[in-house]
Order: sequence, then structure tokens, then C-alpha cells
Amino acid sequence: MSQDKIDNSKPSRTAANEKPTLKTIARLSGLAVPTVSRALNDAPDIGTDTKKLIRQIATDIGYVPNRAGVRLRTGRTNVVSLVISTEHDFMGHTARLITSVAGGLRHTPFHLVVTPFFPDQDPMVPVRYIVETGSADAIIMNQVQPDDPRVAYLMERNFPFATHGRSNWADQHPYYDFDNKAFGQIAIKKLAARGRKSILIIAPPRTQSYAQHIISGVRESVDPHGAEILIADEITSDASGAEVVAFVQDKLRERPDIDAVVTASTSSAMAAVAAIEQHGAQVGQQIDVFAKEAIPFLKLFRADILTIAEQVNTAGEFLAQAAIQAIRSPDDPPMQALDVPEDRRS
Repeated sequence: MSQDKIDNSKPSRTAANEKPTLKTIARLSGLAVPTVSRALNDAPDIGTDTKKLIRQIATDIGYVPNRAGVRLRTGRTNVVSLVISTEHDFMGHTARLITSVAGGLRHTPFHLVVTPFFPDQDPMVPVRYIVETGSADAIIMNQVQPDDPRVAYLMERNFPFATHGRSNWADQHPYYDFDNKAFGQIAIKKLAARGRKSILIIAPPRTQSYAQHIISGVRESVDPHGAEILIADEITSDASGAEVVAFVQDKLRERPDIDAVVTASTSSAMAAVAAIEQHGAQVGQQIDVFAKEAIPFLKLFRADILTIAEQVNTAGEFLAQAAIQAIRSPDDPPMQALDVPEDRRS
């Protein structure tokens, strides 16, 4: 929009009894109402400087679009819903995901709505509700299963969505994922290099895709490095701290040769450390702990814990943009990204 005439001076205040409208922004900016409307809706043919000016004026005068009017004109709600479990999140992984998705939507016309579901609830319920009521334009969701019924449902209905994690149909939909298979491979390689031979694996719930990826990476790496792995069947990395402590203590009594623990969450890593120390061993000496984390915390807790970082902030921002593309350009190839651990980057 190189022909747009932009007045960069600070807009004057509206009258006290004047409700800000598109016409108000048009008057203050010197631009036409259609240009203002398209700029606020992030139209690709409107220049970046024009969009910034219009949004700044809208913020300054307190303009809030009429959601019902937007829906009547465009058929959209300008809402992206993050469907997420209410399960206890000890180290703020969920909070960081919410914050980063919100940040990814910040300079767009889209707003974030968090739609919770409960551990004892069918995860299809909130997804069906959003689709059938049209209460959002797109869905972002996590805790993805290999044959996730939510993914199948949304694909069948051509409803825009993006996933934090990969399903078995990942080649067909937008996603952002951490390379958990590489995490498993790196864990075994590094522990074997430290002379560890009997490694306890506390994986995520087996129903979730990333658990399968971790276990696959671990199993592929065992034979080349001559280590034995013991994959916990009785517990997952999502279990409570007390449950993990009790389980690891029992395993150490049952198998005193265990010399390393690999786990997929910060909270379970801390619980494993507590169990090891209560057993009378020292982390980094007799027994290693290897974990991934979204917040750089574990080395502050115990400097000898081995860690890999997962970039949740990047994930949320990417998923926000992927959801917007799925809304606006459904025929374009879906946005997809895999966060490769630093150890694997060239």
C-alpha cells in the first residue's frame, strides 16, 4: 500500500462520550475506513507501517471491534482456542505454552481463549463443542496421541488446527514438536559414555506420541552402546512426586545395579533425585539423572543433573502462526517444525 497517506502524529483524544469506531480511526489516521478495516484484519496487501499505525491508534483510543459484527461480515470469530488439560503442571510448562501462544497472536486480529478439559473427561468433548458451536476459528492442542481421535475429527471436518506434538497423520496437518526420539538417543549415548550400564526409563504416558518417540530412541541406542534399559511400566513421568519417589526407591532396592535414570519431566527428575539421595547415593556419582526441561531449573536444583532444553516459547509462537495460516490459507502446505536438540544441530 505504497499510496497510503499516513499521518504519524499522535492522534488527538476522542470526545468523552464518543465510542471509538472504524470511522474514528479513519479520521485520526487520514486513511479510508476500508483500509482501516483491512489493516486491523491483517490483510496481506496492507503495508506493515500502515498496520502498525492503525493498531497504535486503535490502542490509544480504546477501540474494541464488535465481535458479533466481525462474525457477520467475515464469518469468523477472530478467536483461536488452546485446548489444554487441567492436570497439575509443577514446573509451569502449561503456563509457558499459554503465554507463548498469546505472544504469537499479539499483533494479529486473533484472540486467545483457553479451553480446559479435565483428566477424567473425554478430550473430544471440548473439541466437538468448539467445532459445533463455531466458537473459535482454529484449535491448538497438545498431549497428542498417535491415532488421536481429535486430529481425525478435525481433519474430517476441515476445521483449522495445529498440534503441539505429532500424530500418525502429521504429514497432513500443522504441528510443532520436540524431537523426543533424538532425546532418547542422546540420553543413552551420553550415559553410556559415562560408563552407565543399567538405565531406568520413566517415560510419559504410553498413549501419547512423544512417549513412543522417546522409547523408540532409547531402544535403538541400547545395542550400539551395550547398555541395559528398564522401561517403567508401573509409572509415568506425569505421576506425582510422591509416586515417583516411592517407585524409584523400590527399583533401587530391587535392582541395586541401576546407575542412571532417564525421565521426561522436570518434576519427575526432581523426585528421582530425592529417591536416589534417600537411598544413600549421590547424583552424578553413583547414579546419573538425565531429563528434559522447558525451564532452565534442574541444574540450579542439582548441578550434576544432565539436561536437554525444550523450547516451549518457540513452540507456542509457531503454533499461533500455524493456526492463523490454517484459517487463512487452508490450501497451502501446513506449517510444521521439529525442535532438534542442540546436540544434534549441525
